Amino acid sequence: QVQLVESGGGLVPAGGSLRLSCAASGRTSAMGWFRRVPGKGHEFVSAIKWSGGSTFYGDSVKGRFTISRDNAKNTVYLQMNSLKPEDTAVYYCAARNELSDSGIYYVTSSWNYWGQGTQVTVSS
Repeated sequence: QVQLVESGGGLVPAGGSLRLSCAASGRTSAMGWFRRVPGKGHEFVSAIKWSGGSTFYGDSVKGRFTISRDNAKNTVYLQMNSLKPEDTAVYYCAARNELSDSGIYYVTSSWNYWGQGTQVTVSS
């Protein structure tokens, strides 16, 4: 069982920046982020593969968010710039098993492990 611990959430004014971190307790094949607001399902934010470093972004964050990974530390980062009030959500780190990198990246069921979530609030 891989445990994921997120950090870096907080309150930031519109236009500001935050950097989220997610540390995994074991090896993963991919890590990424989803977010959820009340009354809505999980929205795919970003993901990164360990092999080749391919990155993926949801349409709403392209050009503003950047995902990166420190493979040695099993840690993924999400740099969030030009934040908007609509970015307000609980952000969840997700990971795939080392040998289970399959499925469509933006489908929640294709991910094996989830963090507890970290709140990001962007004020107007």
